[in-house]
Amino acid sequence: MSSKIRRDHLDRSAYVYLRQSTLEQVMENRQSTERQYALADQAVKLGWDRHQVTVIDEDLGRSGASAEKRTGFQRLVAEVSLGNVGAIFAIEVSRLARSSADWHRLLDFSALSQTLIVDDDGVYDPNDFNDRLVLGLKGTMSEAERHMMRLRMNGAKLHKAQKGELAFVPPTGLVFDKAGVLTLEPDEQVRKAIRLLFERFRIDGSARAVQRYFLRNNILFPARHAHAAAPAEIVWRPLTQNRAAAILRNPLYAGAYVYGRQRHRRVLCDGEVRERIERVSASDKWITFLRQSHEGYISWEEHMENRRRLDGNCTKPQGLDHKGAAKKGAALLQGLALCGRCGRRMSVVVSGGTAPPRYECGKREETLTLCWSVSSRMIDEKVVEIFLEAVAPPEIDLSFAVVKEVERQSRQVDEQWKLRLERLRYEARRAERQYYAVEPENRIVARTLESRWNSKLTELAQLEQEYEQARRARKLDLSAEDRRAIMALARDLPRVWRAPTTTQAERKQLVRLLVEDVALEPIDLPQRSTKVRILWKTGATTEVLVARPQSGQSHRTPPEVIPVIRDLAGQGRNDQEIAAALNEQGMRNGFGAPFIAHAVGELRWKERIPAARGPGGRSPVREQDERGRLSVRGVALRFGVTRHVVRHWTQCGILVAEREGPRKALWYTMTPVVEQRVQAALQAGDVSGKRQRPAEASGQAVKGRARHASRSDSRSVGV
Repeated sequence: MSSKIRRDHLDRSAYVYLRQSTLEQVMENRQSTERQYALADQAVKLGWDRHQVTVIDEDLGRSGASAEKRTGFQRLVAEVSLGNVGAIFAIEVSRLARSSADWHRLLDFSALSQTLIVDDDGVYDPNDFNDRLVLGLKGTMSEAERHMMRLRMNGAKLHKAQKGELAFVPPTGLVFDKAGVLTLEPDEQVRKAIRLLFERFRIDGSARAVQRYFLRNNILFPARHAHAAAPAEIVWRPLTQNRAAAILRNPLYAGAYVYGRQRHRRVLCDGEVRERIERVSASDKWITFLRQSHEGYISWEEHMENRRRLDGNCTKPQGLDHKGAAKKGAALLQGLALCGRCGRRMSVVVSGGTAPPRYECGKREETLTLCWSVSSRMIDEKVVEIFLEAVAPPEIDLSFAVVKEVERQSRQVDEQWKLRLERLRYEARRAERQYYAVEPENRIVARTLESRWNSKLTELAQLEQEYEQARRARKLDLSAEDRRAIMALARDLPRVWRAPTTTQAERKQLVRLLVEDVALEPIDLPQRSTKVRILWKTGATTEVLVARPQSGQSHRTPPEVIPVIRDLAGQGRNDQEIAAALNEQGMRNGFGAPFIAHAVGELRWKERIPAARGPGGRSPVREQDERGRLSVRGVALRFGVTRHVVRHWTQCGILVAEREGPRKALWYTMTPVVEQRVQAALQAGDVSGKRQRPAEASGQAVKGRARHASRSDSRSVGV
């Protein structure tokens, strides 16, 4: 054995390499560990000094399937390649590597650096053909042995999984009982939180909306944290959108035992070997799929419907059936509109500004031209009219149903708060019992337990305060007045539809409760219109024709708005009050948007409707005040220019204005010096921000006087 060991080997270090595959083997197979450490004594017997022997044991508890994450093996290979190692000691070659690639790489470096390999069978020289042949066979047998062991273990594991008896870390809300059967979590708060998630998804239809509901009501969601040497712990955290979607897609919550939803494979990424996890969504590709194997939170049919809704909510289209989640955009039929010509799903195109969005069918493959598009305003108005007529059941039944639903949802939120308070009270009482159970003399432990008890009491007091604030803000307890208000709103669904507090996403969600799809088809004869075909959830259809506006008429203000503005202005209301009244009545401008004060003022000027002068109105600014100062209007009349020119002179410093307060009128003191500057500006033609020729300046002044005279007769609001 020692005949192959030469002086040059003894001059270098001897490395003893230790490895066991798992930490469990390290803890239980103590004899194997002791045998590997004893190799250092064998190296001393073969001629190495004690200080020349280096023991590498940092890979204890790591698999030899790969050199990745085995820092000890990597350090050994580096020392061998540098020629610092005379011999490598291991009880068997499988300890060094169970991969042929790693093993032959070590053999090549050992042969180049004249390094010996020593195991229980003898000493091997990698430069000797016979020794290298034996070492190669041992490495191959080691890799084959690993494959056979893995095959046997995986076979037994898969056989157990196919019977539904393989235990794994279950998702939050499910646990394995002592008999190895999946059951619901015994914690009542955990169960009700998960049931609330599924119920909110039935109502809201998207994982994002479910997350917003939990955050809005300050409801925490459970998460199980598993520990190797301790039982699993339930941690309460805010719900995230990804977690909500993962729970909705997990078939275990539907009572199905599933194994094989993930595939692990090694890939080369950026020059590194990484392990990638691939998710398998198709049930026919799962290794084990046993329906109704245990009690679930929802039925299998509801689970499949949830997955279809989640797939439909994706941002990127996935075919003709892709509708997407109801969003806050102005287009009511977003995701519902179908092209009546080719049957494709129509997209929503927003032009920007105040223009209403359009429903557009994409380019045709044969001609690469746009199929067609149509403005959404008139179509949405007609669909809303038909929808509100369809959802008009007996008022008393609807009112009581709405009240019951509101009370039920309020009870759910209140119940989550009470369960959270109950858990925290239990933890506070438990901390109190632990504090009183300790011996008074043991002050070190007593101080820690007292601090923990005080922390729980402080947390409990804070949570009780938050609960009272939530009760007042969210009205978790409905009073008689609240019930009457809800019943009044339920009887007037159009009012609820037009209410400012009703978001556009909520309106779209209401429409989707009854409407499956809406097909739009252009019709040119006998008149230019759009055929709207509504397909209801019941299978019935409703077909109407909606006139398509001619070019230049699509943004015209509805004619019924003008008499209302004239009547409101005659009542003494200003532009702001008129805009608020129009919006309250559900009227919209030509772009389908709510009215603003500036738009009302433009309509009044166009239709020659006088401004309000009564209560709440705004009186015009006088041309001259009691101190002899001129307003913008007075300066414009005195010099025969427009008010725009007066403001331009103010910005240029020709005129100096005085303002008595925020949003007050501008006043000008006309001195001889100021009049000379104004006359010089007029002679220079500085009336529009740039110098003009005298002829153009005089023409601009004449036009300004004529424009001012025509407007002063029809408008009475001053600046």
